Amino acid sequence: MLDFKKLPLDAQLTALLDGETTPEQKHELEQRLATDDGARRIYDKLRNGADFGKRRLDDILKEPVPLALVRSIKSVQPPKAPVAPRQSRQPFKFAPSGPQALVAAIVLLIAGCGIGYIVGTGHTAAQTAQAVDAAQASETTEWLGDMLANQRLLARQPRHIFEVPATQPEEISTWLTTTVGVAFRVPDLVSEGWTFQGARVTLANGRPVGQLVYTSADGDLATIAFRKDNQPDDAEDFKETIRDEIGLVTWHNAGTSYMLIGPSSEASLSQLAMQIATAI
Repeated sequence: MLDFKKLPLDAQLTALLDGETTPEQKHELEQRLATDDGARRIYDKLRNGADFGKRRLDDILKEPVPLALVRSIKSVQPPKAPVAPRQSRQPFKFAPSGPQALVAAIVLLIAGCGIGYIVGTGHTAAQTAQAVDAAQASETTEWLGDMLANQRLLARQPRHIFEVPATQPEEISTWLTTTVGVAFRVPDLVSEGWTFQGARVTLANGRPVGQLVYTSADGDLATIAFRKDNQPDDAEDFKETIRDEIGLVTWHNAGTSYMLIGPSSEASLSQLAMQIATAI
């Protein structure tokens, strides 16, 4: 068995981080960290690298699944004919000895430690770029979350989905334009199966948002939302995502953010958003 004390310092510190040391080894390493500045710097970089990697993985797992991917999965048809089973192969048995298994574990441990060390070292340099990206994306993310919550609330109270009915078009135009600061026209979507019911105003990320509310013959709810923004003119257009039962298409034009919110089962949501963009 390999002597733990003969392992590289970063491997020993990684084992300490992972809780894989004996009480005696832990005590010795903690004493060294208390007196050795170099060992403490390595330990801090390893810990920061591990924390950064965990946060990045958590962020990736939280990202929404693209609507197109979900629809493609749902549209896959099962095979019409059974697939012939493959001939089974004699399984390859790998039974490493105790020393071999220990050496392999140490190699993997050192490799992971190196990755964490590199990530931790480059984290400071990457923070500036990440901060810029986060500042640009934060506002969009917050308004998207607010509008999702608002859509779910409206779906639960179908008798109160608007504040001003569609029968008062002049009131809707004056009210929303003055409150939101965006000139608009109400798109006619009857030929697409959506009937305009009325308008309302809500807040998203502290800004007023105008909403044009539509319903289908099946009782589904769709909302066109728009607000003033600070996004650059080259902002990405027609980004489609899905959050549970709700599909969203967002786009930007002339200092205004737009969002079409509807049921995720609506396959033509993206095409409908493009039609709205030219009509609103």
